[in-house]
Amino acid sequence: MERPRGTRDFGVSEMSRRLAFEALLEEQARRSGFRRVATPVFESLELFTAKSGPGVVGQLYAFEDKGGRQLTLRPELTAPVMRAVANEFRQDPKPLRLSYFGPCFRYEEFKTGRYREFWQYGAELIGATGPIAEAEVLALAVSMLEASGLVDWEFKVGNVGVLRAVLAALEISDVVPEGATESPMASAMRFLDKGDDEGLEAMMEASKSDILSTLASLQGGLEVIDEARQLLGTIAGIDLSALDDLAITLNALSNLAPSPPTLSVDLTVARGLDYYTGMVFEAQVPELKGEGQVLGGGTYRLLHLFGLEELDPCCGFGLGFDRVLLALEKQAERLGREEVVPDENSGPGVVAVIPFKVPVEEVLPLLLQMRAAGERAVLELRSRKLGKSMAWADSIGAEHVIIIGPEDMENGVCTIRRLSDGEQTTPAMDGVLEALQGLR
Repeated sequence: MERPRGTRDFGVSEMSRRLAFEALLEEQARRSGFRRVATPVFESLELFTAKSGPGVVGQLYAFEDKGGRQLTLRPELTAPVMRAVANEFRQDPKPLRLSYFGPCFRYEEFKTGRYREFWQYGAELIGATGPIAEAEVLALAVSMLEASGLVDWEFKVGNVGVLRAVLAALEISDVVPEGATESPMASAMRFLDKGDDEGLEAMMEASKSDILSTLASLQGGLEVIDEARQLLGTIAGIDLSALDDLAITLNALSNLAPSPPTLSVDLTVARGLDYYTGMVFEAQVPELKGEGQVLGGGTYRLLHLFGLEELDPCCGFGLGFDRVLLALEKQAERLGREEVVPDENSGPGVVAVIPFKVPVEEVLPLLLQMRAAGERAVLELRSRKLGKSMAWADSIGAEHVIIIGPEDMENGVCTIRRLSDGEQTTPAMDGVLEALQGLR
């Protein structure tokens, strides 16, 4: 009897490689304070129709169980994690840094790089928002791809908020007309995301489509943000705060990523999903051609579906576990090298980094230094009283905290405290790693 179409068997050597890659991803997540959760392989069908609409059913392994309940094998992991947050993790200390891994199932055409059973690794930051939170998620995504050994990958970043602001200022409606399946704004975003100039021109007057086509033509690094600001600043009543936020995010990423990637800033990336609200990003590998996207995510709203509006928006990404491994294999063939996924051992305990009454951007270089040295450094993203920050550090299982206040910044020092007994020291910033070892 043959195995089902679109599935695979993994032998001993392949499983060793897959387990090593999973451990590598988990180690990168652990260093940034993300902790693993898991959800069921099958869920209520309604969970995915509420997120993606009834049209998604044709792509699912949906079925009715013996009790008459409409269920489906999960096609992705973000929605199940959001459901679990609403049902099981509602009272957990925020922000939540959650990672997850497991098989997913979609009934679609089977070809290389696209399977009916596939594995996804992902991470979500829930309960904190803003440019620095987005930079934390971006930095984790970059660190995972870098650590995998992948080369020549392309990293595209945009912000759906910029696109929505432009379309709103151009008076493109976000209301779905009677008898239509999507709003004019959603159609325009879809055309822009796919580079469909003809579709864009057909739905609006030339002066508006020209502005959007010019915006789509802006390609490059951080300089694109200034170019976009000059282009869009001529539109009356436009809100460019999302563009400012994107600039802060990308500048912070340069301090957080171990090897900041060559960024392609593309302000027309929409990811094709209407629940994205802010920064969006994706990574492409040329070797995989049409199936080249190996990672994608952004800032989105989903928890309002579960009555948790106060925790929206969230930020996260999904990594195509199988596609990264396939890309590594193809790159090894092209470059004539042995394709190896390194394994990493678990390291020391969590260190909470608390910027107290200082701009959080000021501590990002220290955070990068610690993570690069193998420390599990978790940044306090909420501005709150020191006592509450200390309670948060304790709640995430931190063994030590690093506190940096205004006077510390002036003097180039910080305070490291061991939570088990309160023992502390005040080293210079460039001696943090040595001082931390001394307290262990």
